[in-house]
Amino acid sequence: MNVHICIGSSCYRKGSKDIITILERLITIHNVKDKVTLMGSFCMGHCTEGVCVTIDDEDKIYSLSPAKTEEFFVKEILGRLKK
Repeated sequence: MNVHICIGSSCYRKGSKDIITILERLITIHNVKDKVTLMGSFCMGHCTEGVCVTIDDEDKIYSLSPAKTEEFFVKEILGRLKK
């Protein structure tokens, strides 16, 4: 699973670096390093929203904040891996 996190200037100011750090920690804790790859991405075109994140080649864009990252990880990443 490839998780793309926007690191463009707007998302960077909204906490993309913190989100990456949180996701790296959660990936390690849940021992899914071999199943999840974090990738940086430049502007996804939704700058007025939170930090933009996509999974694989899906069209859906998630708008995250550092405070919502763990919830996103459990629901969207771990949830998909359990299927």
